[in-house]
Amino acid sequence: MDTCLTPLPEVAELREVSGGKLANWPERLTATPPRFRSGSIEGITEKMFQEDTKLWKKRLAHYQNVNSELGNKDGRYRNLLDMNAKLGGFAASLVDYPLWVMNVVPPEAKIDTLGVIYERGLIGTYQSWCEAMSTYPRTYDLIHADSVFSLYQDRCEMEDIILEMDRILRPEGTVIFRDDVDILLKIKTMTEGFEWSSQIIDHEDSPHFREKILFAVKKYWTAPSDAKSLHKRVKRVFCFAFRIARENAHTMSEDMDVDAYVGFSPKIFLVRKSETMLQQNW
Repeated sequence: MDTCLTPLPEVAELREVSGGKLANWPERLTATPPRFRSGSIEGITEKMFQEDTKLWKKRLAHYQNVNSELGNKDGRYRNLLDMNAKLGGFAASLVDYPLWVMNVVPPEAKIDTLGVIYERGLIGTYQSWCEAMSTYPRTYDLIHADSVFSLYQDRCEMEDIILEMDRILRPEGTVIFRDDVDILLKIKTMTEGFEWSSQIIDHEDSPHFREKILFAVKKYWTAPSDAKSLHKRVKRVFCFAFRIARENAHTMSEDMDVDAYVGFSPKIFLVRKSETMLQQNW
């Protein structure tokens, strides 16, 4: 079991706090974590931490100009998920609002910052987005995805990550994507296939930055009153799911039908979901 345990930093005397003394709340949130002062995290300095805190206050103000609900203390957002939390700056910028943020540090990230998140008094966990997230019994009102798809570009399929986001996002929930514009254009096409409404806005500093922001809202689906409208909606989702499945299955031939494809990819659940909707309403 020794290999599974992270040893505490050594202390010079009995009264010294291992790792460094933490500030009281709420100063703890913006105070420099002790591990920066000790230099135990390579590549990040105390100055960089302070600049990151200021940066996320600026970014939050930009988000609020687009989505006023994010800045409304009586708004719809209560449970938030940051898929790539880094130093926890996004969660820290929301401290004045009645909500909580689950901060995720992907194991694939260059620097392990989960300890920093804990020292700031925030909650967090590890999660690889190539795998499903154990969220029971909770779903989320808002998901923040900062550079997630750049991180996983050569590791797993973009569609699988979006499917997982759709699963854990509540109806009428919001997703904020931050990434390179080329990646966001692909994401926008996929979210439209899910019948999410979306829009791309410029970077908070300049429209000339390649990094852009995509706001997407998961629509609340209800069955249309007439069967013809329902058939059109289900067919659109069915065709999108089947196209994605065909594009990503190396073992699938052009003339293979949907039933023959079952078992090759988790994306097929969209197809089955569409079939179920048809059966229930025809």
